Amino acid sequence: MIKKILVANRGEIAVRIVRACKELGIKSVAIYTDADRNALHVKKADEAYNIGSDPVLGYLNAHNIVNLAVASGCDALHPGYGFLSENPVLAEVCGRRGVKFIGPTPAVIRQMGDKIQARQAMIKAGIPVVPGSDHNLENAEEARVLAGKIGYPVMLKATNGGGGRGIRRCDSEADLLKNYERVVSEASKAFGKPEVFLEKCVVNPKHIEVQVIGDGHGGCIHLFERDCSIQRRNQKLIEIAPSPQLTEAQREYIGKLAVKAARAVKYVNAGTVEFLLDSDNQFYFMEMNTRLQVEHCITEQITGIDIVQEQIRIADGLPLQYRQEDIRHRGFAMEFRINAEDPRNSFLPSFGRITRYYAPGGPGVRIDAAMYSGYVIPPYYDSMVAKLIVWNLGWEAVIERGKRALDDMVVYGVKTTMPYYKEILGNPEFRGGRFNTGFVDAHPELLEYAVRRPPEHTAAAISAAIAAHLGI
Repeated sequence: MIKKILVANRGEIAVRIVRACKELGIKSVAIYTDADRNALHVKKADEAYNIGSDPVLGYLNAHNIVNLAVASGCDALHPGYGFLSENPVLAEVCGRRGVKFIGPTPAVIRQMGDKIQARQAMIKAGIPVVPGSDHNLENAEEARVLAGKIGYPVMLKATNGGGGRGIRRCDSEADLLKNYERVVSEASKAFGKPEVFLEKCVVNPKHIEVQVIGDGHGGCIHLFERDCSIQRRNQKLIEIAPSPQLTEAQREYIGKLAVKAARAVKYVNAGTVEFLLDSDNQFYFMEMNTRLQVEHCITEQITGIDIVQEQIRIADGLPLQYRQEDIRHRGFAMEFRINAEDPRNSFLPSFGRITRYYAPGGPGVRIDAAMYSGYVIPPYYDSMVAKLIVWNLGWEAVIERGKRALDDMVVYGVKTTMPYYKEILGNPEFRGGRFNTGFVDAHPELLEYAVRRPPEHTAAAISAAIAAHLGI
């Protein structure tokens, strides 16, 4: 049995994994760089070790991290998401050193991380994919010829990309030729490989993903879908489970499709199969994320299943505790990514000291956070500092609970995306469950909000700022 886990990550996801370990009676080990010395995950874990002065490279050195896992007596490692979570080298090094990797096999990570291999695997399994290239593009000329056959608009994508990076929409041949080298450069810098491919652009689709879990005993189930259509520049902002836009027939169809995709690659552990739903109600496979997702929390809220604990059990060689017919969903859950950004200023990052923080609470409210009063948000990492998750039985009810929880949550010292989310919740199209990936661009007026604070909040903010300035 697993007795001690090294958490190879930082921020709120590291805190989330530590909490799962505590409930299972498993010791946790945190890692941190100098920039993260005062981070919450360091305070929460049973043990914590410094991995260097460089704020980023320490989290990306697979060999050093696994060496530390062995030296500290860990028998397993959880990669979280981001950093090395979809790097097959980390899983391979774990295997060589006798440390259980809490995730899929290196072969599956490599196969599904390569978008061309993933497309080929899905086509072979009979999963519908977006029309596009079946191999990496050789040059811009090949891209131009293929785009002419498919028809514009098209998407240039990094073959080994993820997280919304290395993607450019091209509406014309001129766009394509201008963006080709840019995407190659982005792919090389962000993912270490210059390979790119081309797909037909599905204009303003709904972005629907399905949570799957497979064990090493032939079991594979889905935990229903999440709607991730509210996004900006391919970065998700608000996620919802289940989607208020699907019929029960569509929900059943896409769930079975996701399990079929997972079984096709012999998937083990938790993963996500992502689809695009076009205006003709046709689903297309987009990609498979071979890791825990940021938005796994809303699936936990509607099913009652702790996905991180299931990951740990499966890595320990245990079979799934549930059959598909055991899984039910109840109500709606919504997740807000609380980013330290200024939406009214092109979402410019807003790093610095959190002078005062009040967490929301009450029925159906969950907060997964990496911040606290006095915490200094470092400028080296993703701007997400917390996730606010709300649940309620009905769609209108969960919207109202989201509004209330956003009002309850107070962060002083940095700007956040919270005021913008309140505007989205008040939009008639969103409230009517009518939205797609073009929602943010179609509603620039929602960014024209004014920040209104009650008098007592203003007074508290001023007092906190003075105290921070005086160092008290």
